[in-house]
Amino acid sequence: MSSTHVNEPPAQHSAPIEDDGAEHDKADDGPLSSDDSALLDDQVDGDGESGDAPREASRWRQRRLWVTTALAFLLVMFALLAPDDLGSLSLGSFARIPLEALLGIAVILVVPVTVGRILAALGGLALGLLTIVKLFDTGSFAVLGRPFNLVLDWVFLSDGLDFLTTSVGRIGMIGVVIGVVLLAAVIPTLMTLSAVRLSGLVVRHRTAATGALAVLGVAWVTSALLGVHIVPGKPVAAKSAALLTVDRAGRVRESLHDHQVFAKEAAVDAFKNTPGDQLLTGLRGKDVVLAFVESYGRSAIEDPKLAPQVDALLQAGTTRLKTAGYGSRSGFLTSPTAGGGSVLAHATLLSGLWIDNRQRYKNLTTSSRLTLNQAFQKANWRSVAVVPGVTQTWPEGGFFGYDKIYADKDLGYHGPKFSWATMTDQYVMSAFERDEHSKPNRGPIMAEIPLVSSHIPWAPLPTMIDWNDVGDGSVFNAQAAAAKQPSDVWPDKTRIRNEYRRSIEYSLSTLISYVEKYGDKNLVMVFLGDHQPVELVTGKNSSRDVPITIVAKDPAVLAQISDWGWTDGLKPAPGAPVWKMSDFRDRFLTAFGSKPTP
Repeated sequence: MSSTHVNEPPAQHSAPIEDDGAEHDKADDGPLSSDDSALLDDQVDGDGESGDAPREASRWRQRRLWVTTALAFLLVMFALLAPDDLGSLSLGSFARIPLEALLGIAVILVVPVTVGRILAALGGLALGLLTIVKLFDTGSFAVLGRPFNLVLDWVFLSDGLDFLTTSVGRIGMIGVVIGVVLLAAVIPTLMTLSAVRLSGLVVRHRTAATGALAVLGVAWVTSALLGVHIVPGKPVAAKSAALLTVDRAGRVRESLHDHQVFAKEAAVDAFKNTPGDQLLTGLRGKDVVLAFVESYGRSAIEDPKLAPQVDALLQAGTTRLKTAGYGSRSGFLTSPTAGGGSVLAHATLLSGLWIDNRQRYKNLTTSSRLTLNQAFQKANWRSVAVVPGVTQTWPEGGFFGYDKIYADKDLGYHGPKFSWATMTDQYVMSAFERDEHSKPNRGPIMAEIPLVSSHIPWAPLPTMIDWNDVGDGSVFNAQAAAAKQPSDVWPDKTRIRNEYRRSIEYSLSTLISYVEKYGDKNLVMVFLGDHQPVELVTGKNSSRDVPITIVAKDPAVLAQISDWGWTDGLKPAPGAPVWKMSDFRDRFLTAFGSKPTP
């Protein structure tokens, strides 16, 4: 057998291969054409066995290029067509024609090759950043029920880190952060490389790309005119990436100017100059307890999978309190937040302003706005806050108007944490009774108490015990050790919902039992949810409504809100009035005898 040698290429291949004027490296610009493959094969001697290796290498190279190009196509299509809430992602999301892709192909075909590469790289980078925005939106939808605010929501990331640390430990939290940082770097890089590869493919196969653009362009226009939907809610003629970009740009612009809008809203305050002796005259001598129940939303009393047990508890509680001489009325408020951001709801109710982001919260707490707490304080109530969720310094606390703040460290708790909750609701109410309500020879009290046992992740959960056994809270050690842990609950959606329901039942049971045990003729209990739980519990498109209830032994108290149209009992009827949470302050002050001043 003669020695292996490379034959001279046939005459028809002696001239350079036509590439429509493109100057590019074939290895970078897409799969090989049939002519390219034939050329490589012809460059290998077919008579010798050693020629098989180069031919196999060329085939492998061609397959690799096809695979990487296909992956690049899928990645770009994902960026263009995936919804901003990836939790609602489905195959139907991709049964569409993205307008942005058609425009991109058209531009690549008409501009010089080098310019096209640059534009493709910039477009790929933009798609990568847009994909990261979608990932942030997915998390925000899951927790807050709305898109991520690119200007104002960064502060929630620290809250998320705190929650992760509580749920999976510090090491787990660090692992998640590292993964997120790597993902934020990898996605734009891969998207940029993918866009450049696809632009090279368009240039390389200019005729085919032009034909495909014409066909798809006609299909897009026809679908748009006829309103064609293969999947309901997802038009074939898609422009979702462009719309998302315009929407986020608009939100950024609104957020940057929101402080001006807020300043105008805050300037209107009907009760700011009302003298203390003209405030809350209808509650003189009463002790008013304002209790927020974490994540107590409308879904808890209306969702068919949650409501039967919670409603039964509320109905039984209504009967128990009526037996003890108490009446109650209930309605709904619409919270400015969902899933998290409890301080926004607290500030909204207390200030009478719509506080739906941290910038507004900051502006509020550096203003002179009259809060509900300050109104009671001006009218000679002792104003206290019992805030077990406050574990660090709380500089904003001084704004609201408290004579005394009982934070976590001030409550004398020696029991275990229950996941995020620093202590049990029953202990919190017991500490309030011990430190404030039971004090002899005191004046009237207004207490704000955010309860936290129903805070996500709803495991482990405490259970009610005899009030006389609460002590310093160490009695709950056995409960925490025996209760379900987050790892027992979170792999299963049904378990999550069940534990959420149980947490709400526990918090409501605590309040009902407290009124029975320690209530008297002067107690007025106002309790409400701060926001709905996360979307995992409520499902998509749930309302932001939360129940609110007023309990009093003195019939004259409830008589003053008779025109509100609220439902008799602890559970608001489905048709009960729904107010914005920001309306409550003025309605409450007006109902109980406060006089607005110019």
